[in-house]
Amino acid sequence: MFDPILSELVPTRAPAPVRRGRARKVSARLTRQARDKAIALLARSTPFVDSPEFRKRGAEKRLFDDAPDIQAADVSWYRPLVEDLSAHTTRDARFRQTKPLTGREEVTLFRQMNYSRYRMERLHRQLRGKEPTTAVLVEALHWRDRAVQLRFQIAESNVALVLAMARRVRADDMEFADLIGEGNMALMRSVDKFDCERGFKFSTYACRAILKAFSRAGINSTKYRQRYSLAYDPELEIGNAVDPRAGSAVTDGSTIVELRELLSTNAAALSPVEHSVIENRFGFTAHLNDDSPTLEEVGRRLGLTKERVRQVQNHALAKLRSLLGSREESSAAGGSCN
Repeated sequence: MFDPILSELVPTRAPAPVRRGRARKVSARLTRQARDKAIALLARSTPFVDSPEFRKRGAEKRLFDDAPDIQAADVSWYRPLVEDLSAHTTRDARFRQTKPLTGREEVTLFRQMNYSRYRMERLHRQLRGKEPTTAVLVEALHWRDRAVQLRFQIAESNVALVLAMARRVRADDMEFADLIGEGNMALMRSVDKFDCERGFKFSTYACRAILKAFSRAGINSTKYRQRYSLAYDPELEIGNAVDPRAGSAVTDGSTIVELRELLSTNAAALSPVEHSVIENRFGFTAHLNDDSPTLEEVGRRLGLTKERVRQVQNHALAKLRSLLGSREESSAAGGSCN
């Protein structure tokens, strides 16, 4: 099963259509990186949903060459972490798709995706520990690219289901962005497991899986709140106050220059996310004032939830305080020695 990546899960533009033609027409030139990737693909088994169509004579030509072209959905509007899609825009977003999939188109795409995985699994079984030839490696990459592209095309054609199901759920303990994330992952898992040969619509199967994922996430969130109640302090959720212990290390004018130096040199070993949160939250280009962005505003800029921004901020401030404290102790020790 291919693990989805956030940038691949919701691309900014529709993917290119699946190329037709046999695997033997693909160039046999492979870079070292591509060769290593192909060897890793063939070393493990590839799960797929089987179909009797795969073993019939001329299956590849019938499933790909003779199949009608299916237009990819336009998902450029899908920006749930930037725009507020939790309310009135969800209904409009469903109709902004270029074209909803029909039952026949769904069967075609699912058969093409699983047939591509079937061919990868067949190559894996044929090798049985033998050294693969260049032609086999090229064919493995060919079918892997087709399977991944078709998988994303199916998910993008049904991504509005996640927004529709998120509106039906009342989860006061969870951010809307967290619901969208859980729904996206459930949608991708549904694409992997759906059996189109049973005659059901994919939306029926996916909606149940998405709602079940929401339910699990809500239960886990409630358990977390009961165990770690301080992590969900309402005052921390609503307000923009910084930890009082960090006040002197952040608002004191005498340390602003030193903090700028720490950020520019990354002496506190902040991660890229921590560095971005501190820069966007406090902005050390000028002296701090009451107009600093809120946790929610920073989260929208960076694609994070408000709670996650607060956690990253506190962790980064702890690193900065620790470094400033060690420097003060070193200065005091040096002064006492003199």
